[in-house]
Amino acid sequence: MSAVLAASALFTTSSLGVRLRGRDINEPLLESYDYIVVGCGISGLVVTNRLSEIASRTVLCIEAGEADRYEAIIQDPVYVGADIGGIYDWDLETVPQTQLDGNTRAMPQGKVLGGGSILNAMCWNRGGSDDFNAWEALGNPGWGWDGILPYFMKSETYTPIPSEEIAGEYSIHYNPAVHGTSGPVQVSYPRYFYPQSINLFAGMNLLGLPTQFDPNDGTSAGPAFVPTDLDPNNQTRSDARRTYFDPYVGRSNFHVITGQHVTRILIDGVSSNQAVSNPTAGGNTNGNGPSSGDNNGFGFGPAGSTPPLPGKRFARSTSSQDPRTASRRVTGVEFAPNATAPRRTVFATREVIVAAGALHSAQLLQLSGIGPSSLLAEFNIPMALDLPGVGNNLQDHCLVGTFYPYNNASYPSPTELTTNATYNAKAEQEYDTDKTGPWTAGSPNALAFNPLPLITNNSASILANASNQVPTEYLVAGLDPTIIAGFIVQKQSLVRRLAENTVAAYEIINNNAGSLTVSVMHPFSRGTCYIQSADPFQPPAIDPRWLTNPVDRQVLIEALLFNRRILATPPMLELQPAQFVPPIDADEDAINQIINNGIRTEFHPSGTLAMLPLELGGVVDSHLRVWGTRNLRVVDAGIFPVIPAAHLQAVVYGVAEKAADIIKADNLPAYNLPSSFTSSTLSANSTSRSSATGSVGLSRNVSASSYPSLSINATIGLLSSIPPKITTRILSLSSVVPSTSTTALASTPSTFPVASTAVVNSPPSTPSLTITEDSLSQTLTKSATIISQSNTASPMRTSTSSTSVMISLPGVTAMASSVASSPAEAVIVVTKTLPSTLPALLSSLDIARKSELLPTSIESPSQAGQDPQSYQPFLPPGLSSHEKLSTSVVGVLTSAGLPYPVAASLVPIIIGNPPETSVGVSGPPDTTQMEQQEMRAAMEAFMQWVLNYFRLE
Repeated sequence: MSAVLAASALFTTSSLGVRLRGRDINEPLLESYDYIVVGCGISGLVVTNRLSEIASRTVLCIEAGEADRYEAIIQDPVYVGADIGGIYDWDLETVPQTQLDGNTRAMPQGKVLGGGSILNAMCWNRGGSDDFNAWEALGNPGWGWDGILPYFMKSETYTPIPSEEIAGEYSIHYNPAVHGTSGPVQVSYPRYFYPQSINLFAGMNLLGLPTQFDPNDGTSAGPAFVPTDLDPNNQTRSDARRTYFDPYVGRSNFHVITGQHVTRILIDGVSSNQAVSNPTAGGNTNGNGPSSGDNNGFGFGPAGSTPPLPGKRFARSTSSQDPRTASRRVTGVEFAPNATAPRRTVFATREVIVAAGALHSAQLLQLSGIGPSSLLAEFNIPMALDLPGVGNNLQDHCLVGTFYPYNNASYPSPTELTTNATYNAKAEQEYDTDKTGPWTAGSPNALAFNPLPLITNNSASILANASNQVPTEYLVAGLDPTIIAGFIVQKQSLVRRLAENTVAAYEIINNNAGSLTVSVMHPFSRGTCYIQSADPFQPPAIDPRWLTNPVDRQVLIEALLFNRRILATPPMLELQPAQFVPPIDADEDAINQIINNGIRTEFHPSGTLAMLPLELGGVVDSHLRVWGTRNLRVVDAGIFPVIPAAHLQAVVYGVAEKAADIIKADNLPAYNLPSSFTSSTLSANSTSRSSATGSVGLSRNVSASSYPSLSINATIGLLSSIPPKITTRILSLSSVVPSTSTTALASTPSTFPVASTAVVNSPPSTPSLTITEDSLSQTLTKSATIISQSNTASPMRTSTSSTSVMISLPGVTAMASSVASSPAEAVIVVTKTLPSTLPALLSSLDIARKSELLPTSIESPSQAGQDPQSYQPFLPPGLSSHEKLSTSVVGVLTSAGLPYPVAASLVPIIIGNPPETSVGVSGPPDTTQMEQQEMRAAMEAFMQWVLNYFRLE
């Protein structure tokens, strides 16, 4: 039996009860896939899983490593960290760190199905709300704390400590409003707690550092006992493989292959360097370390796929970039099991999503011709896109170990598991029998994320030094000006935030045996990750450049000095610590020597493909699409513009969940319809219809005097019969009514901040929702989630109702009727059927579709020389609510890919003419969240419909 078949048999044994694959192991790949995901780690498996929820979409995930064999060293918490450097590790290393001691350092990364979630320390914390608000402030709308929190919650099932006594002793509290209860990853706590953690927290409390209430509620400064990705029932690791893959192997459209290394992304019109695409006699298959074993792979048959049939069209998707720069289309990937094997190809008809981690994703883009032009030219790689940011902006949490062994023998110590065979055997039996005891407590849970002002009086001078630095002083020489500009705004953000008492500057990692390791959480140092040849099997040159910016060194020195103060508190003196590293009398020179020799990674490389505007060195936009491409995205820690103060796995899960919804929404025009829908019911009618049971309507009159080039009366109606248990709400929006009018679309008050409100007219018996001018500035990514929830997960939809959707323009009305369980399902009908009829519906409108500019007072992104995604035009004082909304609509449409003149022409259709009065109206408190979401989904669907029309090829 071949090695592949033998391994396959192992995975299908009845004792394991799962299969690695959902299809025959010898079956070839499909001719093509809708989506190809490169890398089956945390982000790759999350995205693959979520995209395959659409049954009509085929998704392939390609993993260079193998699948684990459910070994105890992977699953049992006591072995945390023991498999680093083993067969599931890429075994990478840095270049010599000349700013330290001149030596290289290990850079462990997971090379296995499940990626780093198989090897990591299992800590589960998200970082502070300020971390993600900083992302948004850097030009990434929708990526603030409020925008990503729902996805953190979506990924987890949180189980609190069952014992109130233990929760009180260890200060383990939680806020149920910020935790998920039905996500794939099990998040909980061990069934054993070392009491030294109590002493540590008490000592820091005495020094003015309060314990966090919930380390995952966005307030992440101070000591905290963090949960882990631990199954509360069997006390085993709850990793990405066991949560996003194993339960779904039966999906026929969810394909995973392992042992296959993606060597190049195929880009239309771009040739390859033969050194990239041809087999070689050398090269590495697993970084700088030993081979990881069998490289034949699982689930891959004897042949690659063939290109899509001639004439087959790629999916159109809403782009959040300027279409004048979005010119490159990706068609698939090239891959091989090892350097000497022939390359194979597989094609993608929709998108390729790179999720290989911050280091390998940067390497892959460079090998494919996307990166700094000088680097590509050095290795004769044909350039597809000159993106200087690829491989730059590398950030990592660097740490330095300490050794303060506790000598009070009355406290149980984790070191006894390795020094006392009797104790360890008893603990092992306790774990095997009852899933309790010290073997459940392998992860370092008792941590602290301390703000700089609370540990030293030198914080102001340290931050002043940072603020006064010449931007290029501590960066790599010769960087592109956009990279420097990006660092300047990052540095300004860091200086401002680190001055706060609520923002962590560093972390203390406590092992309950006398180690209080310290790690920089918000580094100022920036490194690089560059290819060092055209051989895709040669590891990249990884240069984290830890502590090249002296601010990071100053933070570590203050952290180590603060350790002395912690150890001197009465609760910690009770443990009888001995200060060996650093010694109690070490001066600053000695501490610096310890730092130089001891610095290493906390396994959190990120930032090499930053989500930033182009002028700030960005590689991907806020939809995670690579700038200058139409269908290539990156979804992993590489997109972090600034690294958050957290262990990164929970963050990556949340980012990947959000990314999946973004991808679904961007492909919404081709969203799969429920089987109960029929598109044949679309008909034309010359009159409007009305409903007495309930309606959500939008009516716009455009005054010729207000907009000389257009005179339009456009009406959108969503008519539905609401099932029992749903209170009927009627939202009636109208404009140019004799005394009152409306200027904005419906939004969910709990989701969107209320800035300036506008009147909503409706009869006294029909309550209305709060209207904000920010509504249209939100992205369209939530509509897919709303529709999905309404179709599959709403317990309130217990009966079927007749739903009609109507679009009315001068002299033409299109009606789509079908059977649907909610108005949100009818939104799908709109997005599915109306694009084919839109040309006729808009044929009478005078809308510029080319490059002619219409008279306007709003400066366009191209005129301003800014990227459309982060474009915020100047708003003069006293601007009316309607004018602000107009500007917002133009910004959304241009960032979604419409030419500026077209966007300006569409404003009157979408929001009508200026109101005569502006009076705020509050929404009814008893309006259900589902109803609010459905109303917003209908409006977003109309925007999507309009955008789709202007993207027809």
